[in-house]
Amino acid sequence: MSHPHPELGPPPQLPAGGLRVTPLGGLGEIGRNMTVFEYGGRLLIVDCGVLFPEEEQPGIDLILPDFSSIRDRLDDIEGIVLTHGHEDHIGGVPFLLREKPDIPLIGSKLTLALIEAKLQEHRIRPYTLQVAEGQRERIGPFDCEFIAVNHSIPDALAVAIRTPAGMAVHTGDFKMDQLPLDNRLTDLHAFARLSEEGIDLLLADSTNAEVPGFVPPERDISGVLRQVFAGARKRIIVASFASHVHRIQQILDAAHEYGRRVAFVGRSMVRNMGIARDLGYLKVPPGLVVDVKTLDDLPDSEVVLVCTGSQGEPMAALSRMANRDHQIRIVDGDTVILASSLIPGNENAVYRVINGLTRWGANVVHKGNAKVHVSGHASAGELLYFYNICRPKNLMPVHGEWRHLRANAELGALTGIPHDRIVIAEDGVAVDLVEGEAKISGKVQAGYVYVDGLSVGDVGEPALKDRRILGDEGIISVFVVMDSSTGKITGGPHIQARGSGIEDSAFGEVIPRITETLERSAQDGVVEPHQMQQLIRRTLGKWVSDTYRRRPMILPVVVEV
Repeated sequence: MSHPHPELGPPPQLPAGGLRVTPLGGLGEIGRNMTVFEYGGRLLIVDCGVLFPEEEQPGIDLILPDFSSIRDRLDDIEGIVLTHGHEDHIGGVPFLLREKPDIPLIGSKLTLALIEAKLQEHRIRPYTLQVAEGQRERIGPFDCEFIAVNHSIPDALAVAIRTPAGMAVHTGDFKMDQLPLDNRLTDLHAFARLSEEGIDLLLADSTNAEVPGFVPPERDISGVLRQVFAGARKRIIVASFASHVHRIQQILDAAHEYGRRVAFVGRSMVRNMGIARDLGYLKVPPGLVVDVKTLDDLPDSEVVLVCTGSQGEPMAALSRMANRDHQIRIVDGDTVILASSLIPGNENAVYRVINGLTRWGANVVHKGNAKVHVSGHASAGELLYFYNICRPKNLMPVHGEWRHLRANAELGALTGIPHDRIVIAEDGVAVDLVEGEAKISGKVQAGYVYVDGLSVGDVGEPALKDRRILGDEGIISVFVVMDSSTGKITGGPHIQARGSGIEDSAFGEVIPRITETLERSAQDGVVEPHQMQQLIRRTLGKWVSDTYRRRPMILPVVVEV
């Protein structure tokens, strides 16, 4: 199994007749999925998603793929194939189209409807090509065939990309539910047919590669939901991803059966479920869904609220309910259902929300205590089955953290794929398919690009480090007035602390030390403000560390008069 080396340099020019595959996100992480295919100087992108921030990234709204390696080649992009409508696959599209709005988007009906609604908020009207399973389209030098796959959202597609270099198949996110709610099976017959033709490179979803066996059918949740609905005394509040149409359908069915009305809460939830209903993917009995404003007229025992926030996102509806910062107030006897999995890194945030809801008397039902979620990704048994059908000549695990990629590679090896034909890469690593063999050829920049409000890419790791220090240790500001000609202190030092846990009165002990240090510096002829700021920072920082074992941010200000 080949894998990247930290000292990889930029990839050389792609050999004539070769296909280059460069993931810019989704490897070594859960989210931010984006892969660039290059042949004959032209580019095809598969997915362009976002990653949601973790606790150590304070103030960040979204994390994007790094477009820098393709920024000067935007005219070479033939299109963006979107495998399905989840945020980790389409959320980055508006930011790429800001740079070139006329890049065509290719996807299924529901996927395009979801991204078009998102782009409308960014005032971008995209060029789109709607495709369906079984359809084959020529997109520049890329001959693309689309295959139905089952996932936790309708209309998901895999894509087979034919070029003279060979055929690459990208699964997108998939599982092999044999009893799907929409009766749309993963098309194993199509994959078997592609296998007969010869799959030269298979890029396969790794998210559940560590999980043995097969994923239970989505419909298994229905019985558990009915039990929860039957036992609920007051309101039922369900938190789910805003694009999980299958899960919301089961909530609607249970609500209809138990005589409850449903209201969607949150802009993305209202928008996406409206789209799914209008396109026929969500079956809503007449009168079942009502506006949230009408709920006050209904008894609590007839109310279901469906909102976002299943991952503990601080600004989502559920988190705000837990913090008593939402118009909907949790009361004793309410039932809250978290109908989703835990994305790695979100555990602490989710359990914080669960504790907050429980504090107000809610009965919280989640994956840890009831079967209210099944995964949308193939487990190890399904992947083995899949590899035996596809029989790829080369395998490249994608979509997952390092442990998932490695586990997926081991599964491929068990089915007979030679170890030297399994490529474990990471974001930015270019993999070249030349004469039927896939090998790593180099690495391009593929770091995190942070979205903070309206700012994209302006916040980097140094700023995040400062935010973490501010959040953990607080800030101490020091104000000094200095005579510019003599270097003599004419005012201060004045010290104020915020969030450090140190009372301002405590600094009386260190002020004489700072004054002495600055006077000694002036006597030595060192009166440049920046140098004096450094002296203040070192003197005060050492005192705080020795006295309190803390390392707050110290902000010295020296004003010359």
